[in-house]
Parts: sequence; C-alpha cells; structure tokens
Amino acid sequence: MRKLLLPALLLTLFLGNAHAQNVQHQYPSEVLINSGITIIDIRTAAEWKETGIIPNAHTITFFDEQGQYDARAFLQSIDSVVTRNTPFAIICRTGNRTTAVSKFLGDMGYQVINLQGGLYHLIEQGYQPVPYP
Repeated sequence: MRKLLLPALLLTLFLGNAHAQNVQHQYPSEVLINSGITIIDIRTAAEWKETGIIPNAHTITFFDEQGQYDARAFLQSIDSVVTRNTPFAIICRTGNRTTAVSKFLGDMGYQVINLQGGLYHLIEQGYQPVPYP
C-alpha cells in the first residue's frame, strides 16, 4: 500500500467544498463524550500514552510521527467502527489534524463532528482522560 505525504492531503482538502455539510465543528465537552457518540482519537500511540484517552474512544492513527498517512488503511479502520451515514466525532491533541481529516472524511461521505481544540481543550476544562493501556 502506498504511503502518501501531508502536502498531497492538504492540497485535496482545500480544493472544493462539495461535502462541507457532512462536517460539524464543535468544542468537545463531557456532555458530548457521555452522549454515547462514537469517538475516534486520531493521535499517535505516543500521544495516547502521554496524555491518556477518552474512555471507549477508538484509537485509529491517521498521521504517523513523520506526518505520513495511508488513507486507504485509515478508511478501512474507520469502516470497521462506523458507517458513513451515522455521525461520529474525531479528536486529536489540539484540533489541527482533525480539521484536515474531518474535511477529508466529509468529502468521502461520512457524517463527522470535528472536536475543535482537541483533547487539550477538554483537559483545560478539567476533564481527566484515562490511561492508555
């Protein structure tokens, strides 16, 4: 499987806005986390270990430590957790990666909620993640 570089993704993300209606942007909150919505944490394993994770979040890395990604493998992992017509949320550390990835997923037809500000926003609000196993 071919690894793609960050510039290629960024180029496709800023071309067109056909599926912007598939993406919602909101700050994460404990109310949302406790709502039962599926949450996908796209950070790296090192980040999960450093700060912990949201209980029951699915840990599916998008970008590796070098900024590379494999979109096909990521979509296969996403498809094992959610369907394209069921809303789910994605989170990263600060919201930068989820902004790009949510646009990508919206363009692919997924109903995604970009959790702006990421896990750091939650922690600033007093939220305590659980340790990553």
